[in-house]
Amino acid sequence: MSLLKKLLVTAAAAALGSLAIALPAQADPVSPPGANDWSCVPSAAHPYPVILVPGTFESMAKNWSTMSPVLKQAGYCVFALDYGQYNGVDASGPIAQSAQQLSPFVDAVLAATKAKQVDLVGHSQGGMMPRYYLGFLGGAAKVHQLIGIAPSNHGTHGVIVPGPDGLPALTSASPTACPACADQTAGSAFLQKLNSIGDTVKGPSYTVISTTHDEVVTPYQSQALSGSPSQVTNIVIQNKCPADPIEHDQTPNDPVVQQLVLEALSVPKGPADPAYQPNCLG
Repeated sequence: MSLLKKLLVTAAAAALGSLAIALPAQADPVSPPGANDWSCVPSAAHPYPVILVPGTFESMAKNWSTMSPVLKQAGYCVFALDYGQYNGVDASGPIAQSAQQLSPFVDAVLAATKAKQVDLVGHSQGGMMPRYYLGFLGGAAKVHQLIGIAPSNHGTHGVIVPGPDGLPALTSASPTACPACADQTAGSAFLQKLNSIGDTVKGPSYTVISTTHDEVVTPYQSQALSGSPSQVTNIVIQNKCPADPIEHDQTPNDPVVQQLVLEALSVPKGPADPAYQPNCLG
């Protein structure tokens, strides 16, 4: 392997949640369009506020810039957060600590909306990290459904050369460089603890949406969760729309994915309907 390739692979090891670096933490974070209206009152048709959880290196503003307004237009109270800032980079800190930041945010949304539970929609790390909140931080009673988009539920075996969006040069998956990256490596101590209690816990429903073109969380089959069909639905986008080319980073922006999320959110009890067929033309 050439020296250049070795350097690229080293830099790539941190790219587990997305290809883009988030802006440093700000005193007044920027919300995606349609999110964080704290006066929003859930309707009878949509009783559960939706909380959007971004992936590694992502800010809420970037990760959910298209999904958030779609959900808001559909009538949902939408909320989003930034978390896990480490050396000024969003969602790159230890994942167990990030889950501890999700917990009070859920409480704040419930208090503001007077809702009984929330729905969580997360991308990559953001689709997996809430499982720690559910299983170890008492979150199960407060969550109606967790929808994971390309989630790193069992870690990744792969690396990827960073894209053009500005991943820091020569970072690595070491705990000191990017704790969340190390936590998402298949077989990590964090993942062993997370999955030691099983893929699911009693109460919430789970929907997983994956793409066969995922080049970050690999193999893509590792994203699926085990559980009863009454509690878990695993969806592969290309089983619904074979020509859909969407890859890991852009899954939340895919119109097909947005339809699948809306369908899952519409289910009163249980996960998404596995028989639902989205419009493949968007």
